[in-house]
Amino acid sequence: MLFMLRIDVTLPPEMAQAEKDRLRERENARALELIGEGVLLRIWRIVGRVANFSLWEAPTLEALHDKIGSMPMFPYMKIDVTPLINHPVTEAADARNGRPPRR
Repeated sequence: MLFMLRIDVTLPPEMAQAEKDRLRERENARALELIGEGVLLRIWRIVGRVANFSLWEAPTLEALHDKIGSMPMFPYMKIDVTPLINHPVTEAADARNGRPPRR
């Protein structure tokens, strides 16, 4: 299943900058692992915010939750999850143009 997530991150203001920097390094490393696993498919920053839109793939909501929960910044995240399905217009266009079905 495909999922579109909006993730807003709010780190505690009292957190030391060095700790924030280490947390970001760990977060980026974990995100790269999830990309390598084919779970985190794409990620886009939201301008002017510590937030992103991201596209994830997981077989179940529970599996998605486990992967998101493995992110070091998870305790500081507000997450909105939207399950996605193919739109019939896209499927018709793909069929007309001889493209294989998309996820």
